[in-house]
Amino acid sequence: MNKKIEKILKKKNKSKIVSLTAYSKNIAKILDNYCDIILVGDSMANVLYGSNSTHEIDLDTIIKHTISVKKGVKKSLLVVDMPKGTYNNKKNAKMNAKLIMKLTKCDAVKLESNNNFNIIKELVSSEIPVMGHIGYTPQFKKKFNIEGKSISAAKKLLKEAKLIEKAGAFSIVLECLAPNASSLVTKNISIPTIGIGSSSYCDGQILVSDDMLGMSGFYPKFVKKYASLNRIIEKAVKKYTRDVKKGKFPLKKNFLNGTKLR
Repeated sequence: MNKKIEKILKKKNKSKIVSLTAYSKNIAKILDNYCDIILVGDSMANVLYGSNSTHEIDLDTIIKHTISVKKGVKKSLLVVDMPKGTYNNKKNAKMNAKLIMKLTKCDAVKLESNNNFNIIKELVSSEIPVMGHIGYTPQFKKKFNIEGKSISAAKKLLKEAKLIEKAGAFSIVLECLAPNASSLVTKNISIPTIGIGSSSYCDGQILVSDDMLGMSGFYPKFVKKYASLNRIIEKAVKKYTRDVKKGKFPLKKNFLNGTKLR
């Protein structure tokens, strides 16, 4: 087993797992100093490409971004979302997952749950590590709902999580689960749970970095904005614009008078 995955498994019930998304080398290099898991998420469809859903990202695009991210990652576990339609059957899933692993040198892939337990089992048997994902699964559910509010709904999610665990996944993302459901699932499976909008009862947490950094404009209740980078960037652009217009940039010290660039 991948040593990074072993490290994640050992954190179950011992220490919280820190996860964030990355879509480029520069961001990944920063995250790698602090995160246990870095996810190249299909959320890039919304965050980077202005799409209304995650469905519009394709395999080639997510591979290209992961190649960039990988260049900034040394210690973190690198997980890649498999785009919608790339794991609709065993043959497709195996072919596409192998391609992702080969071209990006990532550590694992993530699949959203859609009763695809046999596909997870197939990938794991082919030595492709899999992270599961239950609750609100954007690739398969059109309407957003908080999942597991009733006892019966929470038990249904637990059953689903156990089937994913049995299939061989090493962890599961719990997206937008009610606190009672995330607690029930986390306490009754042996693999770590990574929450997003699913309370503090999970073994770890993940957010979309652009949301957390105040760049996306998407700030639901479950997101805590730790910075307002949009304002910082705007301030810098304004200053640059002013300097160019007033002839304050470039100054002589910025001229290239020889062969040295630095």
